[in-house]
Amino acid sequence: MRSIFTNFIILILIFSSCSEAPLTGEALLNKAVNYHDPNGHWPNFDATFKVRMETPNNSDRLSTISINLPQDLFSLTATRDTVTTKYTVNKGKCAIGLNEETNIDEATAKANNLSCERANMYKNYYTYLYGLPMKLKDPGTHIDEIVETKTFKGKEHLVLKATYDKEVGTDIWYFYFDPETYAMEIYQFFKQDDDGNQKDDTGEYILLTEEAIVNDIKMPKNRAWYYNKDDGYLGTDVLE
Repeated sequence: MRSIFTNFIILILIFSSCSEAPLTGEALLNKAVNYHDPNGHWPNFDATFKVRMETPNNSDRLSTISINLPQDLFSLTATRDTVTTKYTVNKGKCAIGLNEETNIDEATAKANNLSCERANMYKNYYTYLYGLPMKLKDPGTHIDEIVETKTFKGKEHLVLKATYDKEVGTDIWYFYFDPETYAMEIYQFFKQDDDGNQKDDTGEYILLTEEAIVNDIKMPKNRAWYYNKDDGYLGTDVLE
């Protein structure tokens, strides 16, 4: 016969197991960041990498991207067919190039959709996507404390919801993590209506497969983009 003391210990263990606090959004984010950037290198990220963009009915676009966070320096050189564009944003100052030309007149810039606004858009876009999930700790980002469990494409994931201050972004984002490793495997965004409600027929989801190590950070090697409304395929970015 088990002693009263033994039974008491068993009851304590059962109670502790049942009363364990659920995983919060912030805790899930910390686990995901620890998986992707275990040594905390993102704040000092300084690297150059290539991304090949594959899209239906178009030739590939090869981009060379440099992100130097300590120096606040970003550059993008993109080539498709015979056209090469270059954007540089250095401490807020913008420079634009087209093929071998660096002094671009207004008419040429307009005809080729070249602008400093576009340069800053690319800077924010690439820094955000390749800085995930670490970028979810930036000011202006609001992490929902409730972590959902969802099955997407036949696999169960832990799902983190993020919204943003209006000056940062107006879309609603969801990030899907492997429940065992906390690796980021999918992200998804939706537009909002005028009342702040999610519009389910908008936005896109992005499937992440394989990994590449850049500055000791685990980044998705392949990012395949699809429309939420009909699963229409948009293209794939391949980190080379």
